[in-house]
Amino acid sequence: MSVTLRAGMRPLLVLVLAMLPLGAMAADRKAEVRIERNVVYGMVSGAALLLDVYRPAKPNGFGVVFIAGSGFQADPGYGARPIKETQIDLWGPPLTTAGYTVFSVNHRGAPQFHYPAAVEDVQRAIRFIRAHAAQYAIDGARLGGLGGSSGGNLIALAALRAAPGSVDDADTVNREPATLQAIVLRAAVTDLRTMPTAAGANFVVSYMESPPGEAPTVKALYESASPVTQVGAGAPPTLLMHGDADSLVPYTQSTAMEAALRAAGVAVKLVTVPGGEHGADFGAAGKPHPEWPDYYRETVGWFDQHLRARQ
Repeated sequence: MSVTLRAGMRPLLVLVLAMLPLGAMAADRKAEVRIERNVVYGMVSGAALLLDVYRPAKPNGFGVVFIAGSGFQADPGYGARPIKETQIDLWGPPLTTAGYTVFSVNHRGAPQFHYPAAVEDVQRAIRFIRAHAAQYAIDGARLGGLGGSSGGNLIALAALRAAPGSVDDADTVNREPATLQAIVLRAAVTDLRTMPTAAGANFVVSYMESPPGEAPTVKALYESASPVTQVGAGAPPTLLMHGDADSLVPYTQSTAMEAALRAAGVAVKLVTVPGGEHGADFGAAGKPHPEWPDYYRETVGWFDQHLRARQ
């Protein structure tokens, strides 16, 4: 049905729009983002590795790889939803509203798969996204990464290792480097050696398939899975965010990472959420405290500064 507006009807239309429920307007805004689900970015033993692509209505030409926190588990208790469909409802909209194309990635996890399987999956996803940059209308040379908790660990490890491509690989995806040019880490697990291993933090032991210890092989394994041990001058600009009341991933995981990055001369900023707990919204349950920093704005600003401004 079409409606022709006559003179004098526009104020009535404005009034009608103003009376629409906020939920309806929010749904309209979400509808502007086109979602491509279950894109296969790799195969492992016949099983597909999947990611979802969130295409903004007004793309700015840059992409961000998103890894949700899952305790490194394949089934972290999100019901029927896979990892790639969790926490993206909080962290995706600020980015897509700013024009970023967001890639939310699934990865292998414990108890069936252990370190370094998840890291290898994230590296593969980065290579895949870069290889298909033209298809997604993004700059393949400048990718951002965002991860929370265990996802922050995986984003950080991929970024710090900056694995080059294999130029002679038969798979063109593997010829691309698994590098990120700016990263944001929320309550990230940066040092597995100092993580609590009791109660809920047993997810570390499950993922590593062994508790931390002094045996050379175990010690080396935990060091290799800890981003804080791999910081160098070539690390990408890093924004850290952490609640200082986090009882699962201690706040010191981010302060130690900040110190290491600063000592290496890397651009770094730590945003502290006073009284913030663990979780995708720091335990706010949809109601952030008035004194809290705007961590979504901080995230977008970081990518604007270190991806878009450095072309």
